[in-house]
Amino acid sequence: MFGVSFGVRQGSVLSSILFNIYLDDLAKINSCVKRLFIIIYADDIGLLLIAPSVTDLEHLLIMCEIELNFLDMAINSSKSCCMRIGPRCAISCANISTRDGRTLSRVSELRYFRYIYSKIA
Repeated sequence: MFGVSFGVRQGSVLSSILFNIYLDDLAKINSCVKRLFIIIYADDIGLLLIAPSVTDLEHLLIMCEIELNFLDMAINSSKSCCMRIGPRCAISCANISTRDGRTLSRVSELRYFRYIYSKIA
């Protein structure tokens, strides 16, 4: 036996329920804007942001940063990246930046949910 003085034990039945309640407002950000998607993964508190354009993606990132700030959380830009997918993936475009000006690195392959995703040409 041991006591938990902060949060819940990892693997607890309550973990995912409390996580969903805590980040519910973050998940609702895209509900009023069509074609913007936020996928939240509780195990690593991972976010996957999907948008049809670079401008929309940066706007979605900033909205997430604002909401996370209210929750006393932040996006770790050194562990974050950006990948352009589709027929225009090889065409150069603007960088994605956080609210404080940190640029997200561009990648041609990323790992999410233990799967590897690559650009589709």
